[in-house]
Amino acid sequence: VQLQASGGGLVQAGGSLTLSCVTSGDIFALNALAWYRQTPGKQRELVASLRSGHTITYAHAVKGRFTISGDVAKGTVILQMNSLKPEDTAVYYCNAEFPSHYRRGYWGQGTQVTVSS
Repeated sequence: VQLQASGGGLVQAGGSLTLSCVTSGDIFALNALAWYRQTPGKQRELVASLRSGHTITYAHAVKGRFTISGDVAKGTVILQMNSLKPEDTAVYYCNAEFPSHYRRGYWGQGTQVTVSS
């Protein structure tokens, strides 16, 4: 499975960006697609996830500003980011989750999001 993420960039505080992630390969039994982010020296953290039953989860820090959408069955996910803050600056990674007993998860290559103050 390969994940191709796109849409990062530089934006001023208060602006918006849209991240997209498309999977390719065998995605049979795909459970969920999610976005994580990571800044230097910190652990990768969950931003938002979309599960196959349409359950959506957001990190507290982004709730009300970010919206995740997509189609897990088709292996596509979008993260609409509004009202961006400098603390949203990070490398954003797309993740594909499978049942742990079936196969491992996969990561995209990461896309840089920089929010200037």
